[in-house]
Amino acid sequence: MYHEHPLRILKYSVKNIWLLIFPLIRNLRNLEFNKDFFYNWIQGAWFDVLILAIILIFGIIQWFLSEIDINEDNIIHKEGILIKVKTIIPVSSISTFTIESPMHLSLFGAYRVHCDTRAGIFRSADLKLLLKKQVCSEIEKNFKVQSDNQKTTEIPKPSLFSILIFSYLFSSGFSGIIYIIIFLFKGGDIAQDIITLSLSKITSETEKLTNRWIIHIPSVAIVVGSFFGFSWLISFIVNVARYLRFKVEYDNRYFKVSHGIYNHIESHICFRHINYTDYRQNLIMKMFSAVAIHISCSGYGSTTNRLPVIIPVILEKNLGKELEPIKIKGKLKGDYRTKKSGFLSYLLLPLVASIIILPLFDKISFYLPQFYDLLFFVSIMLEIPSLWLIIVKLAALNTSGISVYEDNILIRYSKWTNFYTVTSPISNITKVEIQQNLLQKMSGLCSVSISIGSEEHKHCMVRAMNISDGLQISEMLNSRISTIKQINISEKSLDNNDEK
Repeated sequence: MYHEHPLRILKYSVKNIWLLIFPLIRNLRNLEFNKDFFYNWIQGAWFDVLILAIILIFGIIQWFLSEIDINEDNIIHKEGILIKVKTIIPVSSISTFTIESPMHLSLFGAYRVHCDTRAGIFRSADLKLLLKKQVCSEIEKNFKVQSDNQKTTEIPKPSLFSILIFSYLFSSGFSGIIYIIIFLFKGGDIAQDIITLSLSKITSETEKLTNRWIIHIPSVAIVVGSFFGFSWLISFIVNVARYLRFKVEYDNRYFKVSHGIYNHIESHICFRHINYTDYRQNLIMKMFSAVAIHISCSGYGSTTNRLPVIIPVILEKNLGKELEPIKIKGKLKGDYRTKKSGFLSYLLLPLVASIIILPLFDKISFYLPQFYDLLFFVSIMLEIPSLWLIIVKLAALNTSGISVYEDNILIRYSKWTNFYTVTSPISNITKVEIQQNLLQKMSGLCSVSISIGSEEHKHCMVRAMNISDGLQISEMLNSRISTIKQINISEKSLDNNDEK
């Protein structure tokens, strides 16, 4: 039987911090600043100390009653004073076991431990503990990456350049922040000119107002733009520090993914609990045939600002046979492709947006000629992403599709400006939908929507598919799902008979 790390006493104590309201009320009632104030406070200080002691004692009792029992089959956690809570998690049901060692905790020999299963609908750990290294090692024995049947294998470590590229591409909103910086730097100057000119026509006092306030518009724009740029730089540096020392080992049962400098993280991921593999790209990555490979498994990458990445950045030509044991395949093509005749399904919205922006600018500037420069600048800044989206959707039209191979499915599709290639066992599919609007019905096309089960369902939609292909895919998947279920039922029956 083990206890959590003694540092957990502080967290348990904080739960009773509301008790400090009593010394606060006492001090407010006796609040009278005079020569006897300090003496009066000292006289009643015993009460404040008593409340602090009660808070700490409650924390110690809760910590002492928080017990952990570990064996080959289960991890058992007991806690509670008045209401006893006993959590039992079978080791076989754990999808991801994670050990975090933040720098500030590792100084005290404390480690955060998360155990996640497929249970629940929210992306939160089923069991969170703060443990000593010895207890972590006891749990970790159940997830060691080793096997009698297959030798432990290590995926080649990503280079520093690969980590930098990954951090550059996936730092929060790099393109958007650059866009905002340009808009603020340039738009600030234009706004200053327009407002100054307009106000100067209203009153002779404008010059004073201009000198006092309007002159600061460009400097405010520069400050705001610099803030966004600095925010991205911080995000980039954090991502680099988070994914340095990236290493992946695996056998036929588990992945072990480790990374990070200031907060070293080790995640043990159960192979059979992986829902799907996701090859992610943006347009620039697609041009260079590079992908970032993510996986979906309960508990991995579920924390805010962390990505469930297995390979940060790799060229598609380097996805060889050595990665196939972990369900990562290269050079996969779609058996069912999108039809070029359905180009409007991809291009309608960006085409409409790009066509109406400039005429709309002309119309508005006719009624507001004094804002011509600002409106022209805004219209150009809106036109650029519309044209970029047209290029992205053209690429999506030419590459989207679906393929069924063995007991797996591959889905290539796009969402906004990103491209996704999802591979998943057919048994993980929860829903297949064939959708048609009026135009698609007239042209014999459809959209195929496939949902893959996880804590958060993955919805993959491929537009502009031939209706006959869509129906064939649906029928094929339903047939294979039924076959897989029958096989699983038969295997369970055999296992039960063997046990008897």
